[in-house]
Amino acid sequence: MWKPPEKIRYETAVARWPGAAEASGSLLFSRLDHKALSLESRTWVPAMVPWRATDEGFVTPANIEWYARFARGRPGAIVLEATGIRDVPSGPLLRIGHERFIPGLAKIVEAVRDASGGTSRLYIQIIDFLNIRRRPPPEKFFQRFLRITDRHRDALGAREWPEADVRAALAALPDERLREVLTAREYDELAQGFRERVTDTHLGHIAELPEVLPGLFAAAALRAREAGFDGIELHYAHAYTMASFLSATNTRGDGYGGSLENRLKLPLDVYKAVRAAAGEDFAIGCRFLADECIEGGNGVNEAGQIGVALAGAGMDLISLSRGGKFDDAKQPKVGEAAYPYTGRSGYECMPGHISDSFGPFGRNIAASAAVRAAIRAAGLATPVVAAGGMHGFDQAEAVLAAGKADIIGFARQALADPDWFAKVQGGNGAAVRLCEYTNYCEGLDQKHKTVTCQLWDRTALDAPDATLTADGKRRLVAPAWKPGNDRSDKTG
Repeated sequence: MWKPPEKIRYETAVARWPGAAEASGSLLFSRLDHKALSLESRTWVPAMVPWRATDEGFVTPANIEWYARFARGRPGAIVLEATGIRDVPSGPLLRIGHERFIPGLAKIVEAVRDASGGTSRLYIQIIDFLNIRRRPPPEKFFQRFLRITDRHRDALGAREWPEADVRAALAALPDERLREVLTAREYDELAQGFRERVTDTHLGHIAELPEVLPGLFAAAALRAREAGFDGIELHYAHAYTMASFLSATNTRGDGYGGSLENRLKLPLDVYKAVRAAAGEDFAIGCRFLADECIEGGNGVNEAGQIGVALAGAGMDLISLSRGGKFDDAKQPKVGEAAYPYTGRSGYECMPGHISDSFGPFGRNIAASAAVRAAIRAAGLATPVVAAGGMHGFDQAEAVLAAGKADIIGFARQALADPDWFAKVQGGNGAAVRLCEYTNYCEGLDQKHKTVTCQLWDRTALDAPDATLTADGKRRLVAPAWKPGNDRSDKTG
């Protein structure tokens, strides 16, 4: 993963923790009600993919245990991992593209209700993504995948050559010459692997996305409602389909690319279809990027305009992230697929403890505040979730008090200690297990391995309540904690 050249090492620390009375009277632990959104506190666990579903997209006991464990800490809301809206194979990721997935998802809802005593709201993040393939060996690329054109023949002076000879000659060229002979897209597919893009309108199924996606998202929203979720979060962030439509890099010429007005058409059409299907009393929000952090991408000013358009359309919630794009992803090894969190934009999404002078904490707050300010200037009261390196009470309270956000998202910190919320509100902040931002969890995610935290996954493996990974080397969720149980806290 990309790291800043300064390579300054940071350690997570909290100068003080509040007592129970101060915490309970704080903004962070105050109630929030806006339209269909209703939270007992302004604490939020953003979507994180734990790689616990079956290969067919079904819920497993490990999925249920994962979300119940977060719920025992009683955050205001938990967002279920990015869940696919299409009924297509996508590995061990949850899916909601067919009615057969509803019973399993309903079990997660029930488990969260029980574990939180009904205090934590549960939303499901629904996503569409396009096809991506592994980086091929060069010989396979030239022999099987590259379509030979006159451009290639002319570059080689090989108009009359048999195609097999052209392919062999191309395969023998040095890299600097290949950059001249191949188109930019062809070279990218050789170096990174094939990846569909929303601009590939020569492909029928890509051209048809504006007609197809609103219905798919709306049907998924209905299934989410049937499963018992409190609402949905539309995934308009990072490297995936809807974010790609919003991006300034979207140059589609069919009215859905180019100007920001055109790029907003499909995201707004999807929202309208979802709202019509799910109803006004079902919370609908979205997560998008306060800054794409790529050359030629959306910056903060354009993100503010996007926020105003989405909030103005009637969304109950805006959740903000940053970066995480394919555009600057590190070259994958042969046989592996590109991963959109390995370049600079990926670092901006999940900054680590090795950082620059700004550091990894609260890195997206200023951009989130700017988007929220644009929404407020438009006369809209839509709540905004800010996240990114949030781990301390005073840190979070200051963001809320300054009007930079309405809700605070704790992702990696909640993974490090799912009891953060109960501990802090109960005056037990000193017992919090602080995230060290080493991105151990992100490394597991990149390898599509079951995600855990290094602060607790090797602890008490023989405990009666410990569920282990398939190899028996890591526990799947953090050990239980009760007030006054110092041993469980210090050991995991």
